[in-house]
Amino acid sequence: MQMIAAAKMRRAQEQVRASRPYAEKAWEVLVHLSQQPGAKDQLHPLLTQRPINKACVILITADRGLAGGYNSNIIRATANFINDYGKPVSLITVGRKGRMFFSRTSRHIVAEFTGIPDRPSVLDILPIARIAIDDFLSHEFDEVFLAYTDFVNTMVQNPVIKRLLPLVPGKMDEQAVVEHVSHAKNTISKTYIYEPNPMELLDTILPRFTELQVYQAILEALASEHSARMVAMRSATDNANELVANLTLTYNRVRQEAITKEMLDIVGGVEALK
Repeated sequence: MQMIAAAKMRRAQEQVRASRPYAEKAWEVLVHLSQQPGAKDQLHPLLTQRPINKACVILITADRGLAGGYNSNIIRATANFINDYGKPVSLITVGRKGRMFFSRTSRHIVAEFTGIPDRPSVLDILPIARIAIDDFLSHEFDEVFLAYTDFVNTMVQNPVIKRLLPLVPGKMDEQAVVEHVSHAKNTISKTYIYEPNPMELLDTILPRFTELQVYQAILEALASEHSARMVAMRSATDNANELVANLTLTYNRVRQEAITKEMLDIVGGVEALK
């Protein structure tokens, strides 16, 4: 299990790195379009901030355990976030562990997704993003957040909760999977004439960028899950080897003690016969 988790973790990292150039360019185009003359007078619905009445959290956990504190850490962070938010919060759960926990706490679960493959494609996560986008556009929710585990390295994975919708280009630090677009250029040197117009382009780019954020968050979560499972299985292997060594030492001591007693009994019997 340790070797399998290590291989899966490497593949998930490769997928994350492969999607970053697209994310950076998409963010640059998005920022450029949103700051064009006249764009702020008519904001796209996915860019529009409004008073908060209800919110939704897309919670990404694993389908199974044996991964150390991976599931419990992100579930605990999400539960604390919901308690501190101050407004009604619904959930879209990705993974059985998150669904099982919050179904026991009577939280409203809008949708649940399980069985995400180890190497997901954008088509695999499209329904998740589409539910969030549709509910946000229909004013079912006024904010949508992503709760996932950010992969830092093999030993460190941080549970984070970031805003997914509305997209706010001017507040980059608050956006989900911001590390993927940290090198994107936000400066505008020229004003371009777009055909079709910027609003039509935003209608295409914004949903795709939202889908990309969900996709990258799932890749981050998968890399974190496999890393946590690899470390947990390595610790389990080390503990098992240590336990075997201790039990072998105890067994040999008891066996040697029994042999010594038998020898003493034999010697004592011989002496008694003499």
